[in-house]
Amino acid sequence: MLRIVNTRHFITLLFSSLVLPVLAADPMAPIEPKGDKPVKVACVGDSITEGAGAEKGKSYPSQLQALLGDKWEVKNFGLGGRTLLRKGDHPYWNEGAFKEAQEYKPDVVIIMLGTNDTKPQNWKHKDEFADDYRDFVKTFQKIKPEPRVYICRPVPVPGEGNFGINDKALQEEMPIIGKVSKSLKTGLIDMYAALDGKPHLLPDRVHPNTEGAGEMAKAAAKVLTGK
Repeated sequence: MLRIVNTRHFITLLFSSLVLPVLAADPMAPIEPKGDKPVKVACVGDSITEGAGAEKGKSYPSQLQALLGDKWEVKNFGLGGRTLLRKGDHPYWNEGAFKEAQEYKPDVVIIMLGTNDTKPQNWKHKDEFADDYRDFVKTFQKIKPEPRVYICRPVPVPGEGNFGINDKALQEEMPIIGKVSKSLKTGLIDMYAALDGKPHLLPDRVHPNTEGAGEMAKAAAKVLTGK
């Protein structure tokens, strides 16, 4: 029997498979770069993403670039002190980097925010954290072509923390982050597990040093590539 194919639909699917190599039904499926253009990765976050605490040029996005190689292009959109909460003291929402990360037209977005949200002046708005996180993720999911979005469990806060950043609020945050990831079908990168039990990699009890940033890069690379 001769089967009639919807040509327009077929061409659309074929085109998508060529220019959108990173999309898959499973948000944790390994990404395999295709074609001549590199897979563009936007790393969105606070000072930990920016690289505070690590040697110059050794932020986790920089080390992730080195691990992934030239078939990938990793760009750092980290800004120190920024919060996920809109009512936080320094919301990432209000920064030019937020718009720049969208205009970058990434194939992959890695979001790691929430550490500064644990400060008392910010966490008093904790009831809005889930909705704000969902809206933040949806902003990136609306980019066309739609990127693969990953959200991260933040790194640990050893001992009493620092700068008002504390473990108690972080422990309240992490289940919320997991639920947001599940509800929006994002990937999830566990940066907490990558540095858990390794306080020497967080010398100021907040910011990973160069080795700590390297462990974060390895955790991200493993999720992205499955290797």
